[in-house]
Amino acid sequence: MHPTKACGIRLLSREPKIRVLHLTWAAFFVSFVVWFNHAPLMAAIRASLGLTDQQVGALLILNVALTIPARIVVGMLVDRLGPRIMYAGLLAISGVLCVLFALADSFAMLALTRFLLGLVGAGFVVGIRMVGEWFPAKEAGLAQGIYAGFGNFGSAAAAVTLPAIALLFGGAGGWRWSIGLTGLIAIAYAAAYYFSVSDTPKGSTYFKPKRTGAMEVTSRSDFLLYVIMQAPLYLALGVLAWKLGPANLEMLSRELTLIAYAGLGGLYLHGVYDTWRINKPIFLAPVADIHRYQFRQVAVLDLTYLVTFGSELAVVSILPLFIKDTFGLSLTVAGFLGASFGMTTFFARPMGGWLSDRLGRRNVLLWCLAGTAAGYLAMSRMSAELGIAFAVASAFVCSLFVNGGNGAVYAMLPMIKRRLTGQIAGMVGAYGNVGGVLFLTAYSALSAQALFLLAGVTALLALVAVFIVIEEPRGHIAEVMPDGSVALIEVT
Repeated sequence: MHPTKACGIRLLSREPKIRVLHLTWAAFFVSFVVWFNHAPLMAAIRASLGLTDQQVGALLILNVALTIPARIVVGMLVDRLGPRIMYAGLLAISGVLCVLFALADSFAMLALTRFLLGLVGAGFVVGIRMVGEWFPAKEAGLAQGIYAGFGNFGSAAAAVTLPAIALLFGGAGGWRWSIGLTGLIAIAYAAAYYFSVSDTPKGSTYFKPKRTGAMEVTSRSDFLLYVIMQAPLYLALGVLAWKLGPANLEMLSRELTLIAYAGLGGLYLHGVYDTWRINKPIFLAPVADIHRYQFRQVAVLDLTYLVTFGSELAVVSILPLFIKDTFGLSLTVAGFLGASFGMTTFFARPMGGWLSDRLGRRNVLLWCLAGTAAGYLAMSRMSAELGIAFAVASAFVCSLFVNGGNGAVYAMLPMIKRRLTGQIAGMVGAYGNVGGVLFLTAYSALSAQALFLLAGVTALLALVAVFIVIEEPRGHIAEVMPDGSVALIEVT
């Protein structure tokens, strides 16, 4: 293989699409640095402001809370406004919030800005639409994998570099300089990205939804399924409210927790109404076959990403402590071994996308889920008796299939309906966060081995769902041009 060529894509080429790919994964990289810049500095933040363990736990929860609804809303907006302005806007807003977090002198200010910084986690959705616009079907899986794999590495980069930067500035406020610097970088990159990219290649049309709001569906049965699939997004936020409530972290009073529950119920009902408002024409006349797509495929990708990315979020959070307690290793060694579960995303996610381009998107997704199930079942057997070598090997192999599955999901996603790619990516991405919340909540009542077993069983269920429902993309997607003519976009 050519040293500057990644399985068919020349990464050092001067082609416009390659330039856009690099600029976009870099935007995602910066967004992940900003999103997780507090984690490696939490000990310094705790000491500086005298935080309690409960307050530290609350900050960790607040950091992911807003990301679930944000990915839905950002998905809608990127389909309407375009990825260039959306990514630039997200980075600029998050950069300002990041600076405010660095300047916070109370827990209340930390909590508010950390909650709002969950917005930057929705940046992932924007790049999915941008990359989908610039790369043809035969390269889309690999391009999406490179975008997500390289960008996801931002959290690892933050863990490695930000403590060193804090030490460089020194003193009790070193963490403030380190975090504030990432905010300034985000603001600067927002401007650079806005003036360096375009939403589509020259001469291409950017297809937008016919109406702004809920996702368009094309049949009555899909309407009902869409309404059902929105419910878990609000239930997951309800779980977060419960964890912040009087039964757990006691950050919310009983009255505020009940208000949160009522508010989430009201938002769900509003979502159902908006779904009806957008889609009521399908009850008056059937959609022409050429413009139909199957929402049940979106629903299964939701559940698949809940299993793959959701379980990854949970496992990365608990694996270092499990390894330390089980094998008696130092915190540093256990942290490195545990973090390695997520580090394979750098190459496994692009590989999942590349194999999808070459061997078929459905086939690769099935194999990744089978490997994920087997990997987690093996991890459920990890113990001191079987030894550290077995634990490291089973976790490494499992992580390859998990991250390959993440890449395979997003290799399939842009082939469903081009003008809805942002909304579909937003919903699937939100389900990944839902999975993280559900698996971590289950962990509070289970052992680590039992959690791994649960993850393996859910991967088997997702495997069955993909086998029954998902179809290999073939032929073309039909989209309506501004002049009313129909354009056919190849997906084979």
